[in-house]
Amino acid sequence: MFPSQTTKSNMAGIGAFLKNAWNKEPVVLAACAIGLLAVTVPLVSPFTKYSGMMNAAVPYNYPVPVRNNGKMDDVPSHPSDPKGPNLDWIKSL
Repeated sequence: MFPSQTTKSNMAGIGAFLKNAWNKEPVVLAACAIGLLAVTVPLVSPFTKYSGMMNAAVPYNYPVPVRNNGKMDDVPSHPSDPKGPNLDWIKSL
C-alpha cells in the first residue's frame, strides 16, 4: 500500500525520478508536462465559467422573427424587443 502522508523520503524519490527522467528523456518529460498543463489549466481558468454562462444563455436554434398579433403572449411585438434571459452580466466583465 502507498503511505497516506507525504514524507521527505517520498519527495526525494519523486525528485530523483524527475531528475533522472529529465537527464534521459527531456523531450518526453516536457511533452508530458505540457499535456498535464493542457488538461488542468482549463479546469481552473475563469474563462471556462464565463464561456459556460454564455453558452447557456444562447439558444440552440434561432426562431424566425414574427410579429405579435395580440394573441401570442410569448412573442415580442417587434423582433428587436428584448425578450428572454437578461445578459447584463456580460457588460460587467
